[in-house]
Formats: sequence, structure tokens, C-alpha cells
Amino acid sequence: MLREPLPISLLSLWSDLNNVEFNNVVVSASETERGVGIWASGDSVAESPNLVRVPRELVLSVQTIWEFAKSDHQLHSILAALGDFTKTARGAILIFLLVQITSSSSDVTVKIGNAHPWTEYVRFLPTDFTLPTFWTDAERELLEGTSLAAALEFKMGAIQREFDNLRSSTADLDCCKVWWDRDIGRLTIYDYLQVDALYRSRAMELPGTGLALVPCIDMANHGSGEEINALYETDANGSAVLILANDKTPQKKEELLISYGEEKGACEMLFSYGFMDIQMKDARTLFLELGIPDDDPLKFAKMEAFDVPPGFRISMENREIAWHGPCIWLQCVNEEDGLGFHVLQQYGGPKELKVSWRGKEIEGILTLQQCIEEDRMSDIFRLRAFVVMTQRIRDQLSKNEVAQTVLADLKPEEYSGRPEIKDLVQRLGSLEARLLHQALRQFDKTILELMNTETVKMYLNPDFVSEPILPKNNSVSVTDDPSLPRPERSLPSSQS
Repeated sequence: MLREPLPISLLSLWSDLNNVEFNNVVVSASETERGVGIWASGDSVAESPNLVRVPRELVLSVQTIWEFAKSDHQLHSILAALGDFTKTARGAILIFLLVQITSSSSDVTVKIGNAHPWTEYVRFLPTDFTLPTFWTDAERELLEGTSLAAALEFKMGAIQREFDNLRSSTADLDCCKVWWDRDIGRLTIYDYLQVDALYRSRAMELPGTGLALVPCIDMANHGSGEEINALYETDANGSAVLILANDKTPQKKEELLISYGEEKGACEMLFSYGFMDIQMKDARTLFLELGIPDDDPLKFAKMEAFDVPPGFRISMENREIAWHGPCIWLQCVNEEDGLGFHVLQQYGGPKELKVSWRGKEIEGILTLQQCIEEDRMSDIFRLRAFVVMTQRIRDQLSKNEVAQTVLADLKPEEYSGRPEIKDLVQRLGSLEARLLHQALRQFDKTILELMNTETVKMYLNPDFVSEPILPKNNSVSVTDDPSLPRPERSLPSSQS
């Protein structure tokens, strides 16, 4: 669909018509790479309690969109047709944006739903994006060796599935002929990619509301550290407001900057916003894929019983590496350790898969994790977890180093993409390598500490058998356990 942009200079007129208040600030374009932003326009900006105030009825959230639908039959029919998807903030907002873009596009003759202030506001929003979902094939190939490569591949598949579901769910609705009809239909997956990008790059966690899009305030750019001089809030009437951050007194013509999330990692920032925080010293956090091995005899039972992401996340928290990944625990325990599965079927009812730990029925991955951490063999299970994660980190580092070398040697005539994208990917790879090295050093240290615990020493001793250490009624030897290296009671190799 053809969305013809409106000049940002007209935003003040739109704001006046829709009761958006600006106090000593203005939205305008700049000559910097940040583009459009919010700027102090007067010397008394520090005296304004609210720099920008947006009425609640203009805020897009899952609640307000369904409220709009009560008086908009066509919007309601589309939202209802998509079931649970539009009961989420992202789903409801994506569909609402599609409806508004349809009604504001110059190449669409039939409109959908009632006119809304957002019907015009979407024309102030960008039509060109630097997000990876819009990169060329040549640019995406550069991501090999970074955690963004797998995330982007998954995202593109998810977008296609969502678009296919949108088509199948709404194709029979009369109001959606403008999307799907062979003669007049205009909706393409590129339009869907655009609303997904608008949501990812502009959604904010609004206090008291949740994830939402807020017109005008969403023009504020991201700042780092001391640059941040504004923040968004919700006032007593439910309106969204932009206010000054504590002790900040921006001067006239100074840009007002908010934080898009200081906890966000390099991969997430590049994925959602198309850039990375300039003050990042490492990747902050990254997710490494790691599924249950195919040779695990309980693989399918584990996958059926526990719905957990296939991998683990490492993050820098208070100068220490923290990790989170329930899937890792599933790799580190099996039947010989006390994990059990059985199928229960009530008379005439469906079959149900039940999970037990040392004969006691449990529910959920968090309960299993607690059982593992409190078990008399917990040091052994922790050792397995750190060995598994360390091996995966080494593998990722190897891929990263190869990819960084290829990028450094890439000649201009061998690359058809944009130079700035190459620079972004090189920086991402460098930041992730730094975090991976930090994690590797800490995890290697943890492995050595665990190898020196009494529980592990006894478990690795080929001549030692102890009933309190080994699981009851279990004669499995250590050599049968693929998770722990044990030849000549050696430590896990740091080069494995």
C-alpha cells in the first residue's frame, strides 16, 4: 500500500486538533543521524510539569483498541477473527495500524472501519527502516557468527506465519476484500513488515497501561547515560506524559532524550531499533541456541512436558556473568538421575504426560529446577550444566572469530550492501565476543570449583560407590553418563 508521508511541520496542527499538549518543546527534524526528535523550544522548559501530554484515547494499547472496536464493527470483526493473537498488545496494535494505513493509503479506494486520529498520524511515521528485517540478502549474510543471525531467521519465519494466518482468518470478511481481493487487494507482506517494525521500534512500557504506542512522545530519541534528560509516565487521568528526568535542566534547542531500555543488549537494540547504544562496552546480554541432543532417550518426553526456549541467555549483571536457561537443566538430568515420565489416563479421558523427580510427581520447569538445586547430587548437575554451556560458548566464539576475519577481509567490490550495515555487524560481533570471553573465563573458574567439591570427587572416583550419593536403585556408572568427562578422572578439557 502507498502511504504518502506528511511533513513533520504539520504535526503541530494534528496535535492541536487532537488535544495533544506541548509545553516549551517542539517536534522537528534535525541534521543529525537521529533524524526527527523532540527539542526544547524555550528557556523555561525546566518549569513545565509536563513537556508533552497525550490524552488516553490516543494511546494505543490492547485495552484502548478493543474499546475503539465497540463502536467500529469492521475493526471488531477483524480483531475477533484473529482470536488470541489480538488479545495481546502486539497483535491488537499491529492490526489496528494495518487498518489505519489501509484507510490513509492513496492507492486504496475502499477504506476499513471508522476514521480515527491515527488514520492521519500514521502518515507522520517513517516508511524506510534500517531494521534487520529490511536488510538485503547480502547484508543478512554478514550476521553469520552473531546471535542475531538465528533470531532474524526465526523472526522472518514468524512474520510469514502471522501474515498467512491473517490472510486465512480474514479472507472471507467483506471489509477485508481491500486486502485480499484479486483485483483491488493491496496488502502485501511488506506492509506487514512495516507495522511490525513500527511496533518494535516505537512501543513503550507505559506505567499503568503496559505495552503501548503513544503519538508524539514516540518521536523522542534514545540517549545513553547522562544524555537521558526525559522520561515518560502516566498521569492521574490516564494520559501519557513526557516529563523531565530528575535534576535535568535542558537548554533551549537541546534535544530531549529518553532511554529505550538500558538493560537491552546489543543484539536486541540492533534487532528492534536498527542501532546500538554508543556507550556499550560489551553486548550486555545474548541468547545462545542449544536444543536437547537427538541421542537423549527422553528428548521427546522432555519437549512435550516442558515448553522452554531451546537455549540459554548470558548477561552481565553487577560485573558478573549471570545465566538463565531452563533447557540446560533438561540436558543435565535423565532417568538414571531420578527424572521420570509416565502417561496417565483417566477412564474415558485424554492421556496426560506426568513428570516425577525421584518418584515424586512435579509440575513445571521451575519445580524441576528447584528439585535439582536442592538434590544431594546438585553439584554434579551444576557441573554438567556449566560444561554444556562452556562448550556452546566456545563453539560460538569460534564462529564469531571466523566471521570477524571474513568481514575484515571483505573488499568493497565483493559486497553489494550498505557500508553502514557492515560497520554495525562488525561492532555487534566485537561486543558479543567480549561478553562471550567474559562468560568463558567465569564458567571455567566455576567448573574448577565444582570439580573440587566432595560430591563430584566421590562421583568421579571409579572405586567409590555411596548410596547417599548415587540415586536409589540405580547402578549406572559414571562412564555411562555422556554429560561428564571421566577418563582417568581428568578435568573437562578447556579446549574441548
